[in-house]
Amino acid sequence: MNKKTLIAYFSASGVTARVAKEMADAVGADLYEICPAQPYTSADLDWMDKKSRSTVEMNDPDCRPKIAKPVQDMGQYDTVMIGFPVWWYVEPRIVDTFLESYDFFGKTLIAFATSGGSGIGKAEDSVKAHCPAANWVKGQLLNGSGAADWVKRVLNR
Repeated sequence: MNKKTLIAYFSASGVTARVAKEMADAVGADLYEICPAQPYTSADLDWMDKKSRSTVEMNDPDCRPKIAKPVQDMGQYDTVMIGFPVWWYVEPRIVDTFLESYDFFGKTLIAFATSGGSGIGKAEDSVKAHCPAANWVKGQLLNGSGAADWVKRVLNR
């Protein structure tokens, strides 16, 4: 059976998108952008504003922003890599929406993140809690170069 990989990512500023595309190109994986049904504006992403959309969402652990379009035929993928920027030390709530939208039982899941200063540890613990039946492989914080080499190594390609 041919193993198929999906690289699913949420990117607010384009940084995570660049990393995800570099990884997909390096290993021939399918790419899926987790797009919010209501796109984020720059005002929504102003984390200094306690009333901004991102701040309100992150302060509510039960918040689940809607996703614009689902993945077509998630069943075809053996491995799903999930990328996101680290917000408030964890993944953005829309990533939780994604994780809770599919049955990942028996699939290999691998988180990767970008961040201006936080590590991936707390975010990785959080995403694992959303999908405990998945086979998790240790993720990576990927802020600069090296994403292509890392994904080849982690996927043995």
